[in-house]
Amino acid sequence: MAEQMQQVSLATYCDGPPKLSDFKVETKDAPIPNEGQFRVRHIFNSVDPGTRSRLSGTDSYAGALPLGKAIDGFSVGVVDLSENPDYPVGTKVFCAGGWRTHTIQNGKGFIGKVADAVPLPLSLWIGVLGVPGLTAWFGLKAVAGFKAGDRVLVTSAAGPVGATAGQLAKAGGAEQVVGIAGSDTKCQWLVEEAGFDHAINYKAVPDLDAAIREAMPKGVDVLFDNVGNAMINRVLPMMRLNGRICVSGQVADYNLTPEETPGIVNTKPFITHRVMMQGLVVFDFMRHFPTALNEMAGLITKGQLKLKEERFEGIEAMPEAFCGLFRGENFGRRVVKVGDEA
Repeated sequence: MAEQMQQVSLATYCDGPPKLSDFKVETKDAPIPNEGQFRVRHIFNSVDPGTRSRLSGTDSYAGALPLGKAIDGFSVGVVDLSENPDYPVGTKVFCAGGWRTHTIQNGKGFIGKVADAVPLPLSLWIGVLGVPGLTAWFGLKAVAGFKAGDRVLVTSAAGPVGATAGQLAKAGGAEQVVGIAGSDTKCQWLVEEAGFDHAINYKAVPDLDAAIREAMPKGVDVLFDNVGNAMINRVLPMMRLNGRICVSGQVADYNLTPEETPGIVNTKPFITHRVMMQGLVVFDFMRHFPTALNEMAGLITKGQLKLKEERFEGIEAMPEAFCGLFRGENFGRRVVKVGDEA
């Protein structure tokens, strides 16, 4: 009997926030690599808010996912069959494996070997040392043009991207780093563990605009936004001269139709304060990934980059782990253990 694998597929297009019935868990024969290919047995898979943009049947910055296809995502695992001499059996890799227990790779695209010399948990290679951390790194440094002395505001700051961006700003000499999050517990962690100067619980303040102005009376040089248009519109009047906005994510807008998505109307600062705004797709910077990963691994080992992780068990837990992202339940990077580390 052929070896079996499991995957989570799209059962129906998402309408509004994703729900469990939008997904189905399937069992099928595990694939066999052809010449030049190798098979990765996944150990951890990620769930990512940005995946939601492909699940409504319409194209986003990536094409819509067809019904019946396995959900996209990132994985870290070990090569268990190989027809590629560069990736022998036993090699640990991170890759765009999707919501599966096994995947076929050919060594091209988003894939890399785990640095065994760096004694860090394997799951970090799809967290702070994966796409979330890389998004924070290049969003802050390449897109926002961060420089020492900047005053930085980070939204969805307790998530893996926001928390990393804020800490990178502090490590780079920011004058001030303020985070916005959704609970007192998250805000406490941002200040006491991640080293933010201040954190605002947007659910607890009567006037978020006033709370931001009070926390940042001199204004904002860099807005690192993971939330969406309403947040950008809110902060635009507070931007300083030559301020920069990095549009990193839009978690509040992913579940909305174009007609429901808020507009950005506070546009005068683009002229009066020469504000610049730019988004990013992190894979545009792939050739620079090794440098960023090495530097972030160094910050982790020195204790200058803290991280928070939530683990789920079993591939059948992936839909619930994903849906919870849009209920604001996550605190840090969510990963799902789908295989044995041994």
